[in-house]
Amino acid sequence: MSIHPTAIVAATASIPQSCKVGPYCTIGPDVELGEDCELVSHVVLDGKTRMGARNRVYSFACLGVAPQDLKYRGEASGLEVGDDNTIRECVTISRGTKGGGGTTRVGSHCLIMAYTHIGHDSTIGNHCILANGATLAGHVTVEDHASVGALCPVHQYCSIGKYAYVGGGTTITQDVLPYSLTSAKRETHAYSLNRIGLERSGFNPQQLRALQHAYRVLLASRLNTTQALERLRAEGEPEECVAYLVAFIERSQRGVIK
Repeated sequence: MSIHPTAIVAATASIPQSCKVGPYCTIGPDVELGEDCELVSHVVLDGKTRMGARNRVYSFACLGVAPQDLKYRGEASGLEVGDDNTIRECVTISRGTKGGGGTTRVGSHCLIMAYTHIGHDSTIGNHCILANGATLAGHVTVEDHASVGALCPVHQYCSIGKYAYVGGGTTITQDVLPYSLTSAKRETHAYSLNRIGLERSGFNPQQLRALQHAYRVLLASRLNTTQALERLRAEGEPEECVAYLVAFIERSQRGVIK
């Protein structure tokens, strides 16, 4: 394996021969890396961190570090990262806490840009993009194919639905609707369907029409959320994507941004 002589690697860390560890990296005793991972330089991997294959971590990123939670008392907890992720400079990802299940999770094929923070016990799905300076508090869920713009703070326990796009500088204090384009022009609103993003992801015209109709009912009618959901359910068997949208709203604990 390629380990730079200035790197500090614990004897019990598990590092396949295909990995590259650059200058001044620090790897703790409970860290496990998958095949073909690369730590560019000055990377810190701590705690019970498990990383899949082909992840590339850039300089000064700190993964699996102790959670920023005053209730944390040093109990065992961990971080799980999937495959094929790009984690850019100065990203921080905290490991979990006992009260949140003990594990922070990041899926596969994600782009996590510079200075992003992912707080303890958060769950990031697959094919997600977190732009520069996105700040996720503890217990946040970002579902598959969602994008969080630059400099977006996300409140504890919020969920961002799949294929949602959150514009830069948007403060998130409630759940973000799946498939939505949510941004803060004057105040935070779900402005429309993320149609361009869905088209690029392969949604067919029938699915797009069904979602466009559902969004008109939710956002442009005079119905409140409960009435809008009743109307959508009364229209018969919906497209799978619309059924998921309805289920997301029904299980929301913090309410959704409309």
